[in-house]
Amino acid sequence: MTRIVPPARLTQYAHGGGGASTIPPGELERLVAGLTAGPADGLAGDALAGTGADDAAVLPTGGGRALVSSACFFPPVLDDAYDWGRVAAASALSGVYAVGGVPLMALNLLCWPRDALPMELAREAVRGGRDVAELAGCPVAPGHGIDDPEPKYGLAVTGSADPDRALRLDAGRPGVPLSLTKPLGLGVLNARHKATGEAFPHAVETMTRLNADAARAALERGVRCATGVAGHGLLGHLYKLARAAGVTAVVDAKAVEYLDGARAAVRDGFVPGGTRRNLAWVTPHTDFGRIAEEERLLLADAQTSGGLLVAGEVPGAPVIGELVAQGRRALRVR
Repeated sequence: MTRIVPPARLTQYAHGGGGASTIPPGELERLVAGLTAGPADGLAGDALAGTGADDAAVLPTGGGRALVSSACFFPPVLDDAYDWGRVAAASALSGVYAVGGVPLMALNLLCWPRDALPMELAREAVRGGRDVAELAGCPVAPGHGIDDPEPKYGLAVTGSADPDRALRLDAGRPGVPLSLTKPLGLGVLNARHKATGEAFPHAVETMTRLNADAARAALERGVRCATGVAGHGLLGHLYKLARAAGVTAVVDAKAVEYLDGARAAVRDGFVPGGTRRNLAWVTPHTDFGRIAEEERLLLADAQTSGGLLVAGEVPGAPVIGELVAQGRRALRVR
C-alpha cells in the first residue's frame, strides 16, 4: 500500500495531543455540574451509580444485563495516520473495558480539514480504528464526520456488562492493593514525538494494546473497583477513585513502572500542558513527602490509551500501592 504523506507532519496539525488535550478535570467537573442525566431522561434511579464518568455510562436494562456507552476522540498523537487511528480506537474501547464491559459495536467520529489534508489520510486513520476494533470483536459503522480546521478521530462505542459485576469507582475498600496494567510515560513520549519527530515503537505498542485481558482477569478475581488511566494521569484518576470510595490511596513511587525514555523526556523538558494541569489539580489533595518534581510529573502524566488502575491484584501487573482508611488527604505518595 502506498503511504500517504501529508504536507507537514500530521502531529503539527494538532494544538495538543491525545490525553494531553483533555479538558482539565476540575474544569470539566464544574462544566457538567447539574447537567447530567435527570428524571426527564429516564435514567435517574436506573443508571448504575459509582461507575467512572471518565470511562463510560452504564445503564441496566433488565435480565441481568446493562448497556455501556463510551466515546473518545482526539487530535493526532502520531505522525502515522494508521497508528493514530489504532490508538484512538483502543482508547475508546478502553472506556468499556474499564467498567468490566464487552464492546458490541462502534461508530466513527471524524473531524477533518478537507482543504488542508488529503482524505486518503483520514481513510488511513479510520482503517486503523477498524483494525483495532476488529481485534476486539467490535464492528464499526460509518458514524459521523465534519469539516474541521483540526483533524480529530475516535469512536463512540456501545457495549454490554453484567450490572452486578460492573467495575466501579466507589467500591474501593481499605486494605486492598492497587495494580496498574500499563506503564506510565505515554504523555511525555508523545510530546517528544510531536516536537522532534522521534519515533517510539514501544509506546505505540502500549497505546494500541487492548485492556480486554486486564478487565477479564480483574472480573475473574472478583474485583469490584477499577478505572482507566487516561488524560487525567494516574494521580488524577486515582484521586477520583479515592474520593468516590471515601478512602486514602497510597502510592509506592518505586513500584510504578515507566516506559523507556520517559524520565529522559521529562528531564529534557517534553512535558505536556495537560500533565502540568493534572499535577496542579491533585497537589492540594496529595501528600508527596519528599517526592521530587520529576517523579510528580510522571505520576500525573496525561496518558493516551493507558492501562487499568485496579483495586485488587491482576496477574502480570505490578502492585503500586494500596487503599487505606481515609486520612487527611485523599492521596499519599511514598
